[in-house]
Amino acid sequence: MFCQKDKFDLEPHLHYINGAYMSPQLKAVEAAGLAAVSRKNRPYSIAPEDFFSGKKRLRALFAQLIHAPSAEHVAFIPSVSYGIGIVARNVSIKPGQTIVLTEAQFPSNVYSWLRLAEEQGAEIITVPMPEARENRGQIWNERILDAIDGRTAVVAMGHIHWATGTLFDLKAISDKVHAAGGVLVIDGTQSVGALPHDVQALGVDALICGGYKWLMGPYGFGYAYLSERFWNGVPLEENWINRENSENFADLTNYRATYQPGALRFDVGESSNFIMVAMCTAALEQLLEWGQESIQAYCHDLTRDAVVQWQARGYWADDARYRAQHLFGIQLPDGADPLALQQQLKAKNILVSVRGGFVRISPNVYNDPADIAALSAVL
Repeated sequence: MFCQKDKFDLEPHLHYINGAYMSPQLKAVEAAGLAAVSRKNRPYSIAPEDFFSGKKRLRALFAQLIHAPSAEHVAFIPSVSYGIGIVARNVSIKPGQTIVLTEAQFPSNVYSWLRLAEEQGAEIITVPMPEARENRGQIWNERILDAIDGRTAVVAMGHIHWATGTLFDLKAISDKVHAAGGVLVIDGTQSVGALPHDVQALGVDALICGGYKWLMGPYGFGYAYLSERFWNGVPLEENWINRENSENFADLTNYRATYQPGALRFDVGESSNFIMVAMCTAALEQLLEWGQESIQAYCHDLTRDAVVQWQARGYWADDARYRAQHLFGIQLPDGADPLALQQQLKAKNILVSVRGGFVRISPNVYNDPADIAALSAVL
């Protein structure tokens, strides 16, 4: 793959290596959004079937991206916390069972579990990040596996860690949690769209994704993959479009207890959002054209030599086997001043995230060697 910067509207003097914060907007996504905004100037052009047709196309695209068995496994959500709330409401957990989390994971995949544990008398087990630098990713994965036992009801985590980029072995974790009779719930916000993800091969029960980072969509729209084990569950809200036969507008007041099939029962109200659906569709079409494998390979080629140079200068990065290529943290050398680094990065128009003693580097296909060279010069 070649650099795709021409498909974005980035300011040429900036080095934006911060896709983990928020993706820049594709020109095609902007165009789709503007066209959709203008469409409401003539509301009579929006037919009843349009409430369903756009979502049907988008649902199929996301199912293809994550290798879901069908589009019926996909629900539309406004946020990760909403999706995690769906799952937490529909898992079976007994007093004394455990919910396994990783240290310092994003709070949207924490608070629902804290409440559920309190309500059901379950125990939260938080698996700490190793302090040692050597083999940190391997040791962390081993600790997660060790935390799963016959009491485990839920393992809730990311495919990668949102701050450090540590790559987790979901297949091994999935096998062990399922052997214990539990479920695996993944926050894919910082991975899906740039890192290949096959929910069937990995054995994921629920995959929740915010759409405005690596999926390159607008803020406020996301996706939930929910396996068949949730299909008889209770939604977080009761809205008209989730009910069976809601396509028939003339029959909406013939109230029904039955829902749309599969995961569609969990769609957030007003998920037909004509602007966001149009923008997300344009984004996923482009991602599927590029391919997540190609995106990951591009990011690897872009940073491979630089990481070796940084390590030689005293920066730490995890072993390549346990490091995502599109998002990873490098730890500053002992005695380095994070504040001084932030000031120098800002002065050189380099946008990355500095978290304590870590620099979170998150490139994508809009970055080029000049961006990485500028970062290397400051480091």
